[in-house]
Amino acid sequence: MVKREHEYIRPFLSGWGWGRVFMWVAFLGVLCASCKDNESYAEQKEKERKAITAMVARSPLVLVGANSDTLLNIPRMNVISLEQFEAQDSMTDASKDEFVLFANTGIYMQIVRKGAGKKMKSGDNKRIICRYWEYNIMGDSLQSSNRVPYWMTNPEIMDVSNNSGTFTASFNTTENGGGAMYRLYNSTAVPSGWIVPLTYINIGRQTTPDEGIALVRLIVPHTQGTGDATNNVYPCFYEISYEAMRD
Repeated sequence: MVKREHEYIRPFLSGWGWGRVFMWVAFLGVLCASCKDNESYAEQKEKERKAITAMVARSPLVLVGANSDTLLNIPRMNVISLEQFEAQDSMTDASKDEFVLFANTGIYMQIVRKGAGKKMKSGDNKRIICRYWEYNIMGDSLQSSNRVPYWMTNPEIMDVSNNSGTFTASFNTTENGGGAMYRLYNSTAVPSGWIVPLTYINIGRQTTPDEGIALVRLIVPHTQGTGDATNNVYPCFYEISYEAMRD
């Protein structure tokens, strides 16, 4: 399996604190919402659909990182069916840029690594550390991330339960006061799209140099995203790692 690495290019947004950047993102979200007042919901959904279709068919390069100097290569996606995904032991081939489409929700998912440990069983309750990039597909830009120095010590922590195969999750704010997602969107609600991979990936901790924690990539439409995405009708691309928190 090919593991894609980040590359480094020119500095960008030098001197800006990430707290200020996220505040501006929130402000621009409100501004964009006012611009959409004259659009019908059907028109907004059609724009979202076209934006997702365009992203699936291209290979954008996204500036991210502490000074927006890291290049995240989002591959041109080879979309496979749920049936093919299940026939492949519920795995996507990252070397072929495979993404499975969940037609009932519109979510696209690539499992880059299933991860260390085991899948959560029915009745399990875990705290899971997540580190992520959030790319606004409609805005064609990085929207938030906790993989930058400002947030490195405050990753997202999810309290997750598995009840007979149905997962529920919320962002924990008692361990570290909440991460970037909680601070930006002022909500402990975990986007539904973040929960989908939990059915297929392992949740554990890295114990050997060659072993990696779970890593997935997602396209999440507004109906499965944050409250802000739902209200303003925009999809996001995520790259998220999942790691069990120490007991």
